[in-house]
Amino acid sequence: MIEQPSLFPEKEIAGYKIKNIIKRDGRIVPFDKERVVNSIFRSALSVGGSNRQIAEKLTDKVIKIINQTHPVESTPSVEEIQDIVERVLVENFHFKTAKAYILYREEHRRIREGKDSRIIVEDNVPYKILWKVFTWNIDHHCDTIEKINRLIAKKKLPQLVIEAEKTYQNEINRVAKEIIKNRDRTRIAIAAGPSSSGKTTTITKISEILRKENISFILLNLDNYFKNLESHPKDEYGDYDFETPQALDIQLINEHLTELINGKTITMPEYNFKTGKRNLNAKKLKLNPSQIILIDSLHGLYDKITSAIPDTAKYKLYVESLCQTRDENGEFVRWADLRMLRRMSRDSWHRGYDPLHTVGHWHYVRRSEMKFIVPFISKVDCILNTAMPYELPIHKKYLFKYFPKIIKTYENDPRKLDAYIRAKRVYELLKSVTEVKNDSIVPENSLLREFIGGSCYKY
Repeated sequence: MIEQPSLFPEKEIAGYKIKNIIKRDGRIVPFDKERVVNSIFRSALSVGGSNRQIAEKLTDKVIKIINQTHPVESTPSVEEIQDIVERVLVENFHFKTAKAYILYREEHRRIREGKDSRIIVEDNVPYKILWKVFTWNIDHHCDTIEKINRLIAKKKLPQLVIEAEKTYQNEINRVAKEIIKNRDRTRIAIAAGPSSSGKTTTITKISEILRKENISFILLNLDNYFKNLESHPKDEYGDYDFETPQALDIQLINEHLTELINGKTITMPEYNFKTGKRNLNAKKLKLNPSQIILIDSLHGLYDKITSAIPDTAKYKLYVESLCQTRDENGEFVRWADLRMLRRMSRDSWHRGYDPLHTVGHWHYVRRSEMKFIVPFISKVDCILNTAMPYELPIHKKYLFKYFPKIIKTYENDPRKLDAYIRAKRVYELLKSVTEVKNDSIVPENSLLREFIGGSCYKY
């Protein structure tokens, strides 16, 4: 990008006239200058640019043109603003950035044409499952942040907690019954899904039901099969990447699963997240002929993880926080943002990681999910929702204070643009949420306790 001097003083920008914009679905939402800056900067990064200040100056020029071409209190459309962005980029000789911006815009147009619903269908999850969650939220007055805040003001949040926990437990009961029904052929039941979706609590609760029904099993947490940290793959910046299946000892996993099913005894490893080391001789395990193996794994759907075991012997459960709550602008809260909040809490007390590190690392998480998890969702036996509609007010108590520092740290780092954008988005979301200071309303056996601590389960 070629830096161009600002053509007008900053004070002219501070009072721009346009307050709102019209989205493509007809909704009117507040105009957000940061969205324009980020879209320009993303395009610049894709062609080798690295100066965010230039993107900010170009955005100022976009706003000046909007002010000149639209009367006071008028409401331009998203398309109009994007047209002006293209014009400004070209007129200021940022031709490569303009081309990248146009291509990005066209790609998103094609994606939008494939959507015909106000329910956001993400990551290959069937529409009917999301509709079920969405209608439950409507029936319980928690489909928007505004309604959740209203429940808090009326001291009705504890009742929502009870209803949400009951619904989650009913889903657990349904999955457990499926496993029991197919126990003659099922030797391995896998709870898989993206980071912080609640796999461990889900598999623990399933095991409780199996135990009550006198179904014998052993638990196998594949996190213990992480390679030593120095053997982990690294990304393009030299950081360790925990999110790829190659961080696991896939060969050893398949060897152990095969030996267990054949009635042999294995010596299971144990991984220490604080030291980055594993103990190869931590625990001996043997599977009896009538027992099944319960697996909790991020990459349990990835074919190579259990390639030695026939598909007919496996029950695959996909676990995801299918949040169907809208923010104050009418946008659905992103599933990955909710899970990032969960992981920020858990990483801080369970693994000794700073929340800053968790946010900065999150783009690896999403990249891995899209490559190694989402493509395999169509092969699962069941999809289970773990989003708790009451959890954002709880997360605010623990995490809101960290976001100003996170935003400031990543603001001017081109390599961490995704982290900056994500942190800003989640910070604005939490600002609109009423904080719940006393989390005693969250039961000790709640899935949320896996992340905020205080659970009756051992993780």
